[in-house]
Amino acid sequence: LFSFLVFLRYQIYYGYPLQTYLEYPIIIAQDVILLLFILRFSGNMKRALFYAVTFGGGWYVLTLRKWIIDLAMNLCTLISAASKLAQLRCLWQAKDSGQVSALTWSMSAYTCA
Repeated sequence: LFSFLVFLRYQIYYGYPLQTYLEYPIIIAQDVILLLFILRFSGNMKRALFYAVTFGGGWYVLTLRKWIIDLAMNLCTLISAASKLAQLRCLWQAKDSGQVSALTWSMSAYTCA
């Protein structure tokens, strides 16, 4: 979600045409809805306000200075790779892949790379 927010803010900040980033608001909305479902069914709805404030504040902070948005854009690849490694570590510790298929992981690794 962080990467999508940074990509969207970066493209808006530099004035890219709407057609180049139109999918990001849709993806962000899907991720937010999924996060709300996860929080709701795990009994942690109190954290939703914290996440909303964090992402809202991050949205504002990204464009305080030009170097901040540029640095955040460069760190998105590292953050995406780190999230994949965290998922792999969790799967390795659980010794159960559950519903994860090789095709899903291949597509995810390809888009991350």
